[in-house]
Amino acid sequence: MKPAAQKTSLAASPEKQLAGFIAKFTSAHAQLIRACRAEIRKLLPTATELVYDNYNFFVIGFSATERPSHSIVSLAAGANGVGLSFYYGAKLPDPQRLLLGMGSQNRFVRLPSVETLRDPGVLALVNAAIAQADPALPLKGGGNLIIRSISAKQRPRRKTESTK
Repeated sequence: MKPAAQKTSLAASPEKQLAGFIAKFTSAHAQLIRACRAEIRKLLPTATELVYDNYNFFVIGFSATERPSHSIVSLAAGANGVGLSFYYGAKLPDPQRLLLGMGSQNRFVRLPSVETLRDPGVLALVNAAIAQADPALPLKGGGNLIIRSISAKQRPRRKTESTK
């Protein structure tokens, strides 16, 4: 049996793990996830990325710290598409009524294409979320990529005949 330190060193890098999670999706969804991640990285370059490959969704949270509750936005993907989730979206000003969801805290915007992230209304929501972030995003640094959880059992990441 190998010592724990050796097991850790043999594990795939976070970027390789992330690529494997994204590869579970159709090529179109995978391309959209990668494009949206790159676009959000431009908007939040110092954010820490918290990755969850959970039962219902694949999620990349963009957080001011390593704590999930400090997430500003998250990219959430499932077999039916990709969305931009605002962790404290219920508190955001939304004059264009772009935010979906009725929860007491979280709201989201569907992302049919990366262009949606460039929409002035969506950018205003992202900027408002950044402004209300507590703690604020770090001023320096490139942010870390942290794999937070991987569920052994997951819903399909691709539509099957029964989910279409």
